[in-house]
Amino acid sequence: MSTTSSSSSSPHRSRGKSNGEERPRFFDSKVKSKCWADAEIIPGRHPERWRKDAAGNVVCKRFCNCQGCLCFEYDHIVPFSKGGESTAGNCQILQTRVNRLKSGKDNVDPTQLKGYSCDVKFTVHQVTKSLSLNRSTLNGMIAFIPTEYKELDIIEMAVYGDVVRPGNQCRCRTIAEMLGQYKPKDHVAACKLPYNDESS
Repeated sequence: MSTTSSSSSSPHRSRGKSNGEERPRFFDSKVKSKCWADAEIIPGRHPERWRKDAAGNVVCKRFCNCQGCLCFEYDHIVPFSKGGESTAGNCQILQTRVNRLKSGKDNVDPTQLKGYSCDVKFTVHQVTKSLSLNRSTLNGMIAFIPTEYKELDIIEMAVYGDVVRPGNQCRCRTIAEMLGQYKPKDHVAACKLPYNDESS
């Protein structure tokens, strides 16, 4: 039994180049890492956990290749079917729904992509509510303090077991800790999640 490199059973290869070489259909891990790193950072959120896609949607790194509104996929800007390569320069992250609706289209305007997005909006409040900074530190910062999405704290806690933001890191409390049966050795404070009845 002979095997050829052009076997259609390989999920990572497809369609030969004009010189007979095959080109990868999917992005490799290095390209995905670069693609994530190049996406827009969300002020006040951990950049290895949260980013904005090319349409401005908030996505979570743990939710890759799923269907929810925080889920995303790695997209070929120029579709693979139209000759687009699986390289960092041709990669962007897109909310799954947006990527599916974009499909094989190229030259899609970001405004049009935004029109495909889920209608989920996150409540914003100032980072100063959660940062414990003294006046001299605040004076040393730029006048504009970015906003954050308080619902993302709850999601991040559920997904990662802790919340990591500039100036504020907290962790989940264990069941034993909640029952008063255990005093943690970890000096990171337990998270106090934001609620609607929050004052000040």
